[in-house]
Parts: sequence; C-alpha cells; structure tokens
Amino acid sequence: MRSKKKSKNKLKLWLFQQYLKLQRIWIFLEKENFIRLVILIVAIVSLSTIGIYLAEPDISLIDSLWWTIVTLTTVGYGDITPVTTIGRLIAIIDMIIGIALLGVFSATLASILIDQKIKDDLGMNSYQFENHIIICEWNYRAETIIKELRIDPKIQEKPIVLIADIEHKPLEDRHLFFVRGQVSDETLSQANLKAAKTVIILGDDKLDYKNRDAKVILATLTVESINRSSYTIVELVDKAYVPTCRRANADEIIVTSQLSSRLISKAALNHGISEAVSDILSYEYGSQLYKVPLPKSEVGLNFIDVFVRMKQTDQAIIIAIQKGQEGNVISNPPSEYKFNENDYLIVIAASEKAGVFNKALSDI
Repeated sequence: MRSKKKSKNKLKLWLFQQYLKLQRIWIFLEKENFIRLVILIVAIVSLSTIGIYLAEPDISLIDSLWWTIVTLTTVGYGDITPVTTIGRLIAIIDMIIGIALLGVFSATLASILIDQKIKDDLGMNSYQFENHIIICEWNYRAETIIKELRIDPKIQEKPIVLIADIEHKPLEDRHLFFVRGQVSDETLSQANLKAAKTVIILGDDKLDYKNRDAKVILATLTVESINRSSYTIVELVDKAYVPTCRRANADEIIVTSQLSSRLISKAALNHGISEAVSDILSYEYGSQLYKVPLPKSEVGLNFIDVFVRMKQTDQAIIIAIQKGQEGNVISNPPSEYKFNENDYLIVIAASEKAGVFNKALSDI
C-alpha cells in the first residue's frame, strides 16, 4: 500500500514537472515572437483553404487543406490543380507567400536556437532545475570535480550549474550549465538555488589565501540565507577560518592545505598510503567510497556481524557509520556497536558494485 502511494506521488511530481517545462517553453517561444509566426501561418492556411474550397466546385474541404499545405511548403505534388481563374490566382499568391514563409520560419527558428546557444555559452540564461548541483567558482579543481562526478552513474545526466566570473562556458558537457558572474542573490536565482540539492563553494585562485577564504565564507552566508536545506560543501585554505565557516552554517568543510599536508606526512611515514587513498577517492578505477542505508533486517545487530556479512556477500568493508542521512559520522565503530534504524553505512567496495549501491540509495 505504501509503495503504491509512493508511486502515485512520484507520478504526480513527474506530471507537474512536465507541466512546468511546457509552460517555460511556451513563455520562451512567446517572448521570441515564434507564437505570432505560427498564428500567422495558421491564418494563411485557413484563408487559402477556404478560398480554394469556394473557388473550386470539384475540390472538397479536406482536399483544399491538403492542396494549401502542399503549395505553401513548395512541394507541389500536382495531384490537385485549380482550374478557375480565382483558384489559380490564389495558387500564385500561395506560392509567393510559401517561399517567403519558409524563409522567415527557418530564419526565426535558427535565430532562436543560435541565440539560446550563445546565451548558454556566455552564462546569460536562467534555469529551473530541481535537486541539481551548483558549483561556485571555476578552477582546475572544479574541472576535476565535474569529471569525477560524471563517472558516477547517478550523476552522469544530473544538471550541474556553474557560477563563475569567466567569459565562456569552460567545458563541453550537455548537462553542465553556466551562469556568469560572482556569487550573489541574482546569479544564485539564475541557478535556481531554492531547488538545489547540493552546493559546492570553491576558492578563487586569483586571490591570496586570506581573501580567498573570506570570499568563500561570504558566498556561504549568501547561499545559506537563500536555501538552508541545500547541502553546502565548502573549500577553505586556512583551518583558522573553519569556526567562522561553521557559524555560516556550512554542512561540510574541506581544508585542502590541511588534507594534502596530512596525506604527504602519512605517505612519508607509511609508504604507499597516498596510492591507496587516491585509488579509493577516484571513480575511474579500483575501489570506491559509498554511503548506503542500513538494511531494515540488520537494525539492532552488532557492528561486527554486519561487517562480516557485507564482506562475505558484497566484498564491501564498512569504515564508518553516519547517524541519519546528514548526521554525525563514527569512524571505525567498536565491534559491539548496535545499529539503529536511521543509520547509514560508509563502505569501501569495488567499482563493479556501484550499480548495487546506487540502487540502494535510489530506494530511500
């Protein structure tokens, strides 16, 4: 019963989304005068059809419509031919209008498509996506992030909106959309922040460390003031700004300099660690990190029992537990830890298990 209700809600949501898409297309076409052109074509076809029907006694209304469309599109099959003087006069007018209309229609359509492409490339469009990802700022790390995300089957076709003060869209990606400018209320509105699921705020490499982190914190405050429900991931350089960023309500803070320094020191003490970490963090090869909901059948079981079961059946290793979908994380839990209903498992598993774990996430 619950599953049926869930399916109905999904169907209603899908229908509503399609309605919104059609509404946006209509508004866009109306703005580009395309609707007026279509109305003009319909009016010409109607007048020509009625004219031929009245002028030619042997041609039916359906045949008149057929003849009008064939003549206006300059096809001219010749299966129906006007014989009266008025009918032939209408035919001459239709031929001239048909050539003109075809040119105007083609030019208008091409103009709309080219204009849309130019606006997309220059970051001038607004978008109405839902549950999408927004990336603020462009640098070499942003490019790597997008490429890594696209390897994940769940994200391959998910819209990603990039907000950056650069001249052109930086990557050829069908599902990457560009908004030009600094992070502000206006650009975030263009990216439809209110409906975004995740926001990634990166540092501006053109600035020094202090100003870079200050700009990131300001962007975080702006994002959180508009949509507190979106999950905000923030990149900092100096760990001294972490408390300030937490007060700005960032959900996850990554201090890149600290991470790289720690990894280098660990690699110096334990050779090969950096290779293992790179293998786990990359989607391209080797094992991956996944977060999956705890199966209901395993609520109340000890950590060690679930650990052994997952290793034997899924070749997966549990490295941490998260209390709820966005709660606190317990790394390397004790063997006697008892699982709760809302727990999530953070696991390392082979890339070929991606389909299994992604399905588990989609069923949440």
